[in-house]
Amino acid sequence: MKRYIKFTFFAAAVLLQFGCNDDYLDKLPETSINNASFFNTANDLDLYVVGLYNFSGIGLYQSDATSDNASTTGNTEIKTIMAGNASAETINTGWSKDDWAQLRKVNFYLANFGKAQISETEKAHYEGLGRYFRARFYVEKVQRFSDVPWIDKPLEVNDADYLFAARDPRDFIVQKIMEDFAYAAEHVNATSSLGEVNKWVVLQEFSRFALYEGTFRKYHNELNLEASAAGFLEKAFTLSDQIMKEGGFAIHNTGNPMTDYGSLFFNENLDNNKEVILGRFYANNVLNADSWPGMFGNYEYYPLRDLVQSYLMKDGSFFTGQVGYDQFSFVKEFENRDPRLSQSYAYPGWELIYSHTYAQGAGLYVQQLAKNFSGYHQIKGFQNTLSLDTRNNLDIPLYRYAEILLNFAEAKAELGILTQEDLNRSINVLRDRVAMPHLLIGQATDPVLSAKYANVESAQRNLVLEVRRERRVELAFEGYRFTDLMRWNVGKLLENKREGIYFSGLGKHDMTGDGIEDIVLLPSSASIPADKEKNSLGRELQYYRVGSFGQDVGVFLSEGNSGTVETIAQTGTFEVPKHYYRPIPARQIGLNNNLKQIFGW
Repeated sequence: MKRYIKFTFFAAAVLLQFGCNDDYLDKLPETSINNASFFNTANDLDLYVVGLYNFSGIGLYQSDATSDNASTTGNTEIKTIMAGNASAETINTGWSKDDWAQLRKVNFYLANFGKAQISETEKAHYEGLGRYFRARFYVEKVQRFSDVPWIDKPLEVNDADYLFAARDPRDFIVQKIMEDFAYAAEHVNATSSLGEVNKWVVLQEFSRFALYEGTFRKYHNELNLEASAAGFLEKAFTLSDQIMKEGGFAIHNTGNPMTDYGSLFFNENLDNNKEVILGRFYANNVLNADSWPGMFGNYEYYPLRDLVQSYLMKDGSFFTGQVGYDQFSFVKEFENRDPRLSQSYAYPGWELIYSHTYAQGAGLYVQQLAKNFSGYHQIKGFQNTLSLDTRNNLDIPLYRYAEILLNFAEAKAELGILTQEDLNRSINVLRDRVAMPHLLIGQATDPVLSAKYANVESAQRNLVLEVRRERRVELAFEGYRFTDLMRWNVGKLLENKREGIYFSGLGKHDMTGDGIEDIVLLPSSASIPADKEKNSLGRELQYYRVGSFGQDVGVFLSEGNSGTVETIAQTGTFEVPKHYYRPIPARQIGLNNNLKQIFGW
């Protein structure tokens, strides 16, 4: 039987106790949660804290869709902004009552937890949890708006000084975030039940934010905070090093390089997996996992070729160092690559089992091409099984030890102090899992990466580039990429074409790697035959009419009858520095004229 999931039952209890009063946390103290009726015991505090949890589910695996790793046919904020169709009048997210509700919940908790009849040590733990969630809240606000008001109390209707406050400077808010993280890191318990926040979760987010802020300040001179960047980078590697030395975590490695990485994202039992610092632990018919099959198929979301080209060759050489790499077929570009590629992307010869949203059906994977899609499909995190019980039971690794190793290496490389010993403790541990050659301190500079990240400033520029590559492929589709692009000040990369697989021309193409044709590309003037030819395996060939944008065809190719699959005619313009930030909605400025827009909004 699957394990006992403590926080699940806490959540159920919260719903039972307060389900009839959906807005209880937005009301004043005369509600059902007040100093007289709640916050009296550790159990009360546990019940309240679990209501603050807002971690991702399986949607995590589609969260790169706003980056150069993956895209979507659906509307996203950054697509709208880059198309020139956004303004403070039309962007309404991030500043409404609902957007600030989490902060009120946290501050209400911090104002009242101290009355519980528990020891001072326990109180420090519970205060640490509250301050951790406040830090989490403000991290998101800083990343979105930069300067925001600091609020450290549950607001009442007569708190005019707070309700009509101006924006506090980013540097002030960040120092408050760091103080909250530091207190939580010192006082939150090191051990917890599965799926609950503990010291190591706090330290991981603390490290993540220190790296974010250090690199953001380093590469964004519009803030005039470059002088303080090094201190944040030092904090990032120090925190990461603490986890590496004291946390008892390890990279999941059973000696099977072709499966160990991918198995983290399709696993019914991550309970004792030492790589998982925080997970979502599901149990069939107790707390069912989110079994959304739309990750695979042609339903809005699709991975991109730019990421495929970032993976190294199996011998550690640059894929982009090969002559003609930009015209490699789908089959050829998967040959002799870093094993993480074929554990993240559907590859030639992969078998599809759960074909719920895929019209081609189950069996040997053959691309189902469609205009505005790349032709690539993601299998990392995809629940490729017909068993509903298994799909309901799959756990999700939310925070992995792998990120800690990457944070450590990146911070040190940015500071120019990364050693071979550091690499062996971090990047090379990740490479060992997939039997890739070690990264060496004298690594040659990849000219493609050098051009992509032309603004990198470090005495170890070559290592910064390779650590960024490693971060991209190791954390692919886990929701880090967009934030990474923003903090590195390379938002212009979002202007690049959203490219899919390459076709050399019209005619028949092998997509499975067995030398037998699977699809046929026809010119735009042709008609798809009613009686489709079968290949030598007895499988009916798939036919597609191809052409360019503006033509009535099924697939768009960059050169009309050849080239890469194109998904969007225009990506728009990323305006620097404006698009690294979001405006306060105009309606909110109308309510509080002390609020002012920044960076061109």
